[in-house]
Amino acid sequence: MANKFVSGTLILTLSGFVVKAIGSINWIILSRILGGEGIGIYQMAFPIYLLALDVSSAGLPIAISIITAEKVAKQDYLGAQRIFRVSLSMLCTTALFLSILMFFGAEFLIDEQIIRESRAYYSLIALAPAIFFTTVIAGYRGYLQGWQQMTPTALSQIVEQLVRVVVMLGFAALLLPYGLDYAAGGASLGAGAGGLAAWLVLIYYYYKLKRSLPSDGPVYPKEDIRHILKRLVVLAVPISLSSIMLPVVSNLDLLIVPRRLEVAGYATAQATELFGYLTGMSVPLINLATILTAAMAMSLVPAISHSFTLKNFDEIYERTASAMRISFLVTIPFSVMLYVMAEPVVTFIYNAPAATDATRAVAIAICFLGLHQITTAILQGLKKPKIPVINMAVACVAKVACNWFLVAIPAFGITGASYATVADIGVAAALNLFFIYRHTGYIIHANIIVKNVVSAAIMGVIMYFVYDFLYLHIGLFLSLFLTCLLGSAIYIGLMALTGGVTREDAAKMPFIGRFF
Repeated sequence: MANKFVSGTLILTLSGFVVKAIGSINWIILSRILGGEGIGIYQMAFPIYLLALDVSSAGLPIAISIITAEKVAKQDYLGAQRIFRVSLSMLCTTALFLSILMFFGAEFLIDEQIIRESRAYYSLIALAPAIFFTTVIAGYRGYLQGWQQMTPTALSQIVEQLVRVVVMLGFAALLLPYGLDYAAGGASLGAGAGGLAAWLVLIYYYYKLKRSLPSDGPVYPKEDIRHILKRLVVLAVPISLSSIMLPVVSNLDLLIVPRRLEVAGYATAQATELFGYLTGMSVPLINLATILTAAMAMSLVPAISHSFTLKNFDEIYERTASAMRISFLVTIPFSVMLYVMAEPVVTFIYNAPAATDATRAVAIAICFLGLHQITTAILQGLKKPKIPVINMAVACVAKVACNWFLVAIPAFGITGASYATVADIGVAAALNLFFIYRHTGYIIHANIIVKNVVSAAIMGVIMYFVYDFLYLHIGLFLSLFLTCLLGSAIYIGLMALTGGVTREDAAKMPFIGRFF
């Protein structure tokens, strides 16, 4: 089980990097094909599409994963399949309804000026089938993750992205001579095509799993459909609210930060530019740095649910401690690395050195975000999904207060908003930790944090001086790459010397573990 957890985490992490790399290349090419105006038309339809996805799935995939893991722990394999069939019927019904509604309601959205750009019509109708496919594959992924099979999710994500990119770029280029509205609509077809391809991959793994199930085993009473639906809803609603909190917080930032920057003395254009540095440049870097912890959280939910069902509290404690240690091992050095290398990073990626201060201030949020992802997954696995939602609401109040007071101080400005982001994620993570202690008895050991912080600090000091030296001789890209590579090696070496990373940790790694 431990090896499954580690392997699943690394598989999902690898797929996450591959998907993001493909997506980045695609966005560059698509921007060249459509231009700024075409991209604007393409983007007009996406808020409606994303809203429909939130409504159609509404936290159900994670709920399916939790209940499936519970059934598997009891060896109730027929029960697990029944959960999947009921939940898939529910997802298909809502997804099909919303797909049809978006297809036939596209003209209404344009006519009523809800979407003010009439040329987005073809993008809207092209995205309608994607609602169905994306919702259905989320259900399949949740079910297979409940069996702690992460390879289907990872492979289907890569296939989905590859097909999406090929169809998107192909149809955008093919339809461009007919106008930007047709080209944007053609690009939107990629979402549905990618979803269909991913569905085929998941169907293969589903039937492969089904054929491998034993024919004998414990016999359990057939669970009533209404009871299954009630359990799914009880778990899914808080999880859905948790995901909704993120756009809510973003909209609050949109309302507060630019206005408070103007109070601090910035002109409207300057306030808009600074807000763009934070939300469009600094925050995406934080999300990129937490791909591994996001993947670990996905693996952790069914793993904790499995142990909780069996009342194996020692295993829950051990799994929690292991996840926390890995989280610190990854996020603390990334926080230090981004803090030290903020200027070259934003210069190389965005050609925007003015975003340095906001990025440096928000760098510590990497550590807190990783911790928040892990603690939220643990609480969901313990079937306490309401707790992270309440904690996020409390943290949101703290963020609003920090934004209101700090951003208006000229000495802080946009860095005040960065500190507010850190406070938001930090408060939510701390509250989650408190409840994890109450339910599992786990508390973070100080020596783990000390080893990570000291090793990362030494790494950061060395990187600071090495980069300055290399930059004078070999330019931005190579100096940035080599400095980060050297810093990573120094950090791993120091952690190995202090016992922060052991031979047993290395032995759990898939593929290379046998060498240790």
